[in-house]
Amino acid sequence: MIDSKIIKKDKIYLHDVSRETLRELQDYTHSILSTNKRINLISSTTEKSINIRHIYDSAQTIDFINKNDINICTDLGSGAGLPSIVLGILMKSKKQGFKLIFYEKSYHKSNFVKQMAEKFKLDAKIYQKNIFLEKNLVTDVIICRAFKPLPVIFEIATKNFKSFKYIVMYLGKSGKKILKEVSTKWKFDIEEMKSLTSNDSSVVKISKLKKKYE
Repeated sequence: MIDSKIIKKDKIYLHDVSRETLRELQDYTHSILSTNKRINLISSTTEKSINIRHIYDSAQTIDFINKNDINICTDLGSGAGLPSIVLGILMKSKKQGFKLIFYEKSYHKSNFVKQMAEKFKLDAKIYQKNIFLEKNLVTDVIICRAFKPLPVIFEIATKNFKSFKYIVMYLGKSGKKILKEVSTKWKFDIEEMKSLTSNDSSVVKISKLKKKYE
């Protein structure tokens, strides 16, 4: 797990990560900041804290991704490519054959993600499509960050995906309440990890998802 004590505001530093990987992550942040002047990739209010708010926030999901049974990760509403460009950079030295799939319906954002995937030589497919219109998708992990509410993600996972193993997503300070509400309609197993970048947030891994009364 990434130790929150080693987070530095002035540069990227992650434990047990090569200098080359750190350089690529820093290069990615510079690309986001540069492009953000023309395209709204991230909120301008988070530019000065991009390493913590976006890079580390994305990197912490590696604990749910770096598993033997995970080879394909599908990012929904990926925007600037967060969190999966970060994950792709981190996973390059950890696992061969790790593949990323992105769904981002914005032309400019999907084009940016494509440029980043090519720049960092990631095994990736970028689709400028509306995920709600796609059917029979196959992946190991569905991941999303600031995309849609949890109930909507559950519906997408069960209606638009033919198969998946896990859903990895972020929950804010109302996360406990949301989980309680969805549990009235859905059955699932959950692993929860307290966010390293926000005291009010957590990252969760959902598995064995099934709608009740089916």
